[in-house]
Amino acid sequence: MRVRPGFRCAACGCSARLRCQSLRMNLRDLTYLVALANHRHFGRAAAASFVSQPTLSTQIKKLEDELGVTLIERAPRRVMLTAVGNEIADRARRIVAEVEQLKETARRTLDPEAGSVRLGLFPTLAPYLLPHVVPPIRKRFPDLELLLVEEKTDVLLKLLREGRLDAAILALPLHDNQLHVEPLFEEPFLLAVPHSHPLARRKQLKLDEIASESLLLLEDGHCMRDQALDVCHLSGAVEKSGFRATSLETLRQMVAANVGMTLLPALSVQSPVPIQDAIHLIQFAGRAPSRRIAMVWRRSSAMGGFLTQLAALIGEVSRPLLPPSNVGQSSNPPRKRRATAG
Repeated sequence: MRVRPGFRCAACGCSARLRCQSLRMNLRDLTYLVALANHRHFGRAAAASFVSQPTLSTQIKKLEDELGVTLIERAPRRVMLTAVGNEIADRARRIVAEVEQLKETARRTLDPEAGSVRLGLFPTLAPYLLPHVVPPIRKRFPDLELLLVEEKTDVLLKLLREGRLDAAILALPLHDNQLHVEPLFEEPFLLAVPHSHPLARRKQLKLDEIASESLLLLEDGHCMRDQALDVCHLSGAVEKSGFRATSLETLRQMVAANVGMTLLPALSVQSPVPIQDAIHLIQFAGRAPSRRIAMVWRRSSAMGGFLTQLAALIGEVSRPLLPPSNVGQSSNPPRKRRATAG
């Protein structure tokens, strides 16, 4: 049918000037479009959709014909979405996510502790937390398929909002009213120094005792960089110039090589992570700098009840692994001094 100018289709929200036949669309075609928007490559999108590349290409062309617009700019070795293609792909992503929520609601009514959970974690936490929590999760929920995604915080939040993750374990604070936040634990930071450093004779120190020091930090994009910069601001320390690490393990190796000192989160120095003999770890006396870790999910999620149980288990397993964040603190503690993530 022809749609009057100024009118928007109730089914897909497409523009008034389009020849809307959206009622003939099916969910499969929208899923193909979402896959192509995510991967920007016909071959990878087809593989992710478990179809052949010609099949996916044909269905995308069929969708374009139905909508009467060009969704994809086809160029050698790359795929770009048109402006309207991006808008429709965003709407399609929300539709697909809502359908998955419908299925999840029905399935969890039958068996609340089965099915799959797509859980995201950021790189400075995932390798150190997962060895401790995955075995208890498998024991407590034997029919649960846990699908893990490791990405930086901004990517995890994007995937979560798009419905491509069910939940994520992130550092606080977060500023999104659409997300439910379930606190898990508070993880203190330790100071890691080379064994040859004068501070290596210390077991504890106060935060202001590193005021004249330079710290090795992670590169931009890691939430722990922001946390470490907060510590520098509180203590008067500065960032060591000329070097930014891509991972905690790189920072650890630089300390072992006597390049400088850094902050390490407490879980990153727990067994089974090996600690080099060339590194000395120092706890902070009083209120230690720390990061607050929480599990978050969409408030609209049909999995909220189960995710609350999962978060409770993760917190229960994790908290005993952590040293206190108030070493040597008096009975009248000062106001909290805490590094937080952006």
